[in-house]
Amino acid sequence: MNGDDLKALVRTIPDYPKPGVMFRDITTLFGDAAGFTECIQQLAAPFREKKVEAVAGIEARGFILGGAVADRLECGFVPIRKKGKLPATSIGQDYELEYGVDVIEVHEDSVREGERVLLVDDLIATGGTAEAAVKLLRTLGAEVVGAAFVIDLPDLNGLKRVETLDVACHTLMEFEGD
Repeated sequence: MNGDDLKALVRTIPDYPKPGVMFRDITTLFGDAAGFTECIQQLAAPFREKKVEAVAGIEARGFILGGAVADRLECGFVPIRKKGKLPATSIGQDYELEYGVDVIEVHEDSVREGERVLLVDDLIATGGTAEAAVKLLRTLGAEVVGAAFVIDLPDLNGLKRVETLDVACHTLMEFEGD
């Protein structure tokens, strides 16, 4: 199964969540056993020799992907959640939304100083959430060895934003437009 085969498994929903947006729904990819397996294989492959010690996944689809990639790389998993969702002491990082600011958090003891962490999420658009996640992990002393995303929306320049933080990014496919 190649990249085009995987891309064909992504459903596009026009005008969601607002008019003019083409929502890229990867639940259809998740629901295809061969496609999901290949997706995880392709996300993990570039990082097999990077000695990844933990995969950090961004809520919510990043949990599904990140947990599977962590299993494939035989390492631990770190959940990055929306503010107020983690039960133990956590630290947060602000990031900008289209109309305001939000916060993501991670448990303060979720990574060790110098731990090699791979960031995983389903899609990168403007890069704000991924940038905040990198900063959050680095605040804890993690070495972010890379970031992997199923989908890139190149018109929104999110990959470039993360790459300016000296984080190597890997994507499986891209869709033009929003």
